[in-house]
Amino acid sequence: MSIVDRSKRAAQWLIAPFLAACGATPPAPPPAPAARPAPVAAPAVAPAAQAPDSTARPPQGMPAPKPVRSPEELRRQAAERLVMANPERSFMTPAPAHLLTLIVLEVEVKADGSVRKINVVRPPRFGPETLQMAIDAVHRAAPFGDVRRMPEPWRFTETFLFDEDRRFKPRSLD
Repeated sequence: MSIVDRSKRAAQWLIAPFLAACGATPPAPPPAPAARPAPVAAPAVAPAAQAPDSTARPPQGMPAPKPVRSPEELRRQAAERLVMANPERSFMTPAPAHLLTLIVLEVEVKADGSVRKINVVRPPRFGPETLQMAIDAVHRAAPFGDVRRMPEPWRFTETFLFDEDRRFKPRSLD
């Protein structure tokens, strides 16, 4: 069994209890990965995704986020949702000794937990395409929970650890 297969199984193992709690079935394993994508230039600041309506809804198959009361709760819940929303693009095993790159994003959220703005605090030194991958992962994982009970500013910082296969692990879960 390859490392990719093991990490997919680990991601599914972590997601299954959440899906079972909401009555959903675990997703089918994704197909084998294709060739690595070509590098894509990404902006230093990414605008928030335009939602079709004003209410933030969790991605299909994910439980609704819980309201958060502190920056630590927000960061932890966001990291867990990043892995749940991106099981084939993330890994939960210990970080390898040699990483491809690190990316640090500051995510500002609206009161309902949807993404308002993403600032790139530390861009990648290697693998420039990983920046857009991290930004897309944040948008897929949103919303991150009602933050109205939390003091402003409503933002969190997450470090993405990318391995050689261009899969990430949120540093908050390491």
